[in-house]
Amino acid sequence: MGKLFMPENGQEAGPHLPVLLDEVLEALSPLPGKRIVDGTFGAGGYSRALLEAGASVIAIDRDPTVKPFADSLKAEFGERFQFVPGTFSQLDTLASAFGGIDGVVLDIGVSSMQLDQPERGFSFMREGPLDMRMSGEGESAADLVNTLDAEPLANLLYAFGEERKSRRIAQFIVAARETAPIETTLDLARIVEKAIGRKPGDAHPATRTFQALRIAVNAEFEQLVEALFAAERLLPESGRLVVVTFHSLEDRIVKRFFDPDKGGPAQSRHLPQVETEARRWVEVAKARKAGEAELGRNPRARSAVLRAGTRSAAPARPVTLEGLSVPRVRGAE
Repeated sequence: MGKLFMPENGQEAGPHLPVLLDEVLEALSPLPGKRIVDGTFGAGGYSRALLEAGASVIAIDRDPTVKPFADSLKAEFGERFQFVPGTFSQLDTLASAFGGIDGVVLDIGVSSMQLDQPERGFSFMREGPLDMRMSGEGESAADLVNTLDAEPLANLLYAFGEERKSRRIAQFIVAARETAPIETTLDLARIVEKAIGRKPGDAHPATRTFQALRIAVNAEFEQLVEALFAAERLLPESGRLVVVTFHSLEDRIVKRFFDPDKGGPAQSRHLPQVETEARRWVEVAKARKAGEAELGRNPRARSAVLRAGTRSAAPARPVTLEGLSVPRVRGAE
């Protein structure tokens, strides 16, 4: 499913369209007999295309509202399609029961389907409860904005949303909740706009704040890292992993996962050379973005970046954040 962030003008755009679909299919080569894991099922855009190309699909999603989409594909494709509820961070455990896997696709972030459901609380353009929980469980965005002190809240907005005016926004949030709890999406959006203003043509001022809160509520960076290493454990030699991201923080993690040397210090030719580890991923493709034709059909694809790699024979690494440039909230344990 095509995951997205708001267009730069802050306007929501048309119905769901799978992002970079042709590039995903090219990278996975879903020929008949191949078995692919769609780790972020959503509305099933990627799964349907993979099934129509002849592959079998094991789909995973933690969002309980996707069940009707999964039921529809099951009715149409039978045993070639299996849906497993759960998080993509556990994809190796969830998919291992189905036999050898040839490829994995991950589409990271919030989906158009979730944004288009005001009751989920993901969109600053529509009135709804300030929720943002993909699984419907655990701490909500309202819990964070109504309980965090100004400094940790500002640190969260800066680390996960790259919000340069995070301190001012946090101060306005803390002041506003002294009058009444912040309970809806539009309540928060108005507070942020009051804090930092809005210039015509710019992105909505709440864009980065909503991104940061959603990432925190759903532990998205931790989930992404776990999912990447789960795919590394699951895939055999020659297995393909394809990841589509929608902002630079995620893309940097994926880039350095595929090629750890990219994030390491350069070695001096005057010093003894440090032996590098065996590569777990080969044939790592250059980043791909949507072309003009796709952007014309689907402006939401503007920020999408696809990276892909082929599994080598080297044993899987233990899970680690080292070298991946995973954003951390300052002062957090």
